[in-house]
Amino acid sequence: MRPDDPAPVTPGPLRIVERSTLNPAEPGTARATATFPTFAVLADGSLLASYGVGTTKDSDDATIELRRSHDGGTTWGPPWAPFASTVDGRRGSLKYGPITVLDGDQLIIAVLWIDREAFPGRPLFNAETEGCLPMSILLADSFDAGETWTPWRTVPMPDDVGPPSLTNGIVQFPSGRLLISVETNKTYLDPSPWFQRVVHAWSEDGGSSWSTPATVVADPAGRIANWDQRGAVAPDGRLVSFAWVYDFERVAYLQIRRRISGDEGHSFGPPTELGITDQPSHPAILPDGRVVIAWVDRFGTRSIRARTAASPDAPFPSETEVVLYEAPPLVAESGIASDSTGDALADMQAWSYGLAYAEALPGGDVGVVHYAPGPDGGIEIRWVRLRLDER
Repeated sequence: MRPDDPAPVTPGPLRIVERSTLNPAEPGTARATATFPTFAVLADGSLLASYGVGTTKDSDDATIELRRSHDGGTTWGPPWAPFASTVDGRRGSLKYGPITVLDGDQLIIAVLWIDREAFPGRPLFNAETEGCLPMSILLADSFDAGETWTPWRTVPMPDDVGPPSLTNGIVQFPSGRLLISVETNKTYLDPSPWFQRVVHAWSEDGGSSWSTPATVVADPAGRIANWDQRGAVAPDGRLVSFAWVYDFERVAYLQIRRRISGDEGHSFGPPTELGITDQPSHPAILPDGRVVIAWVDRFGTRSIRARTAASPDAPFPSETEVVLYEAPPLVAESGIASDSTGDALADMQAWSYGLAYAEALPGGDVGVVHYAPGPDGGIEIRWVRLRLDER
């Protein structure tokens, strides 16, 4: 550290300063189940949330709804669903739709679309083959802060990617270049071994066209999967990503791994294990470089928790931890997901809490959204505001 550099900030414990329900469940309706929440901070400081809603977590009628907050997440306006779920004449469902603010009121949304006509009535994941239904990644733009959106356009993917999984919003670097991160899958009836990869594609024209995807994370032996890689750009321009790590041989989830790229996502340094296990959130990165990550620990504490780090490559001390949600007690479970990977993939559709998403808020707080059981049934979207103490 140079003599004129500021002293590093030592993170203290995170504190919950606000909770609210962003979207209540409506059991027995087409809005019974709300999952896959995200939100973006717009240019005027308001918040725009997106989430999937449907009869069940894996229903043909699933679509993406939006809600706004003009008071920092304390209250949320009524929902609206502006997006078509029929694409090129084929009936589908919309699963996940993170929004990225590009410039002023210009936004871009990336959405995971599932083809529901290819195998009518079948679930998203095939428990026998570990394959999944045909999927595409759709994009739309808004030039009025999300009030209206352009028609869908599809991000082209080569055949070797298989049905592409979208697990992160589009990332914009200081250069203006855009990055989209995608996971590979097997087709629905493919019985061959699954060699999961994370591929990146880049856009130089605001998302109108994309480069050929390049593999950036993979286990050549095919034993380890890096699922749900979620990343954000630090103040120094580095891409900081976190992966949900799965061991096919052990049928178990491992420690979350952090990877950092200094070349706009073309390559990563060696992974760092965080000492926490299961599914990571999108990270909130503050202007001073502090990072907050939430994660879902389903097979240990059965809870959603969050920690903070002093910088993108610093540790996440346990003393900074806060519990965001605790599930009702059950018989203690180990880190074993299921008897097989196929069963583990199928079980995901039954989980009633999870998928946290964190983002820095104006003024230095952090917002986290996640899904959890509604008080009268169904699944709702919850909002938590965190405050970062300093030591």
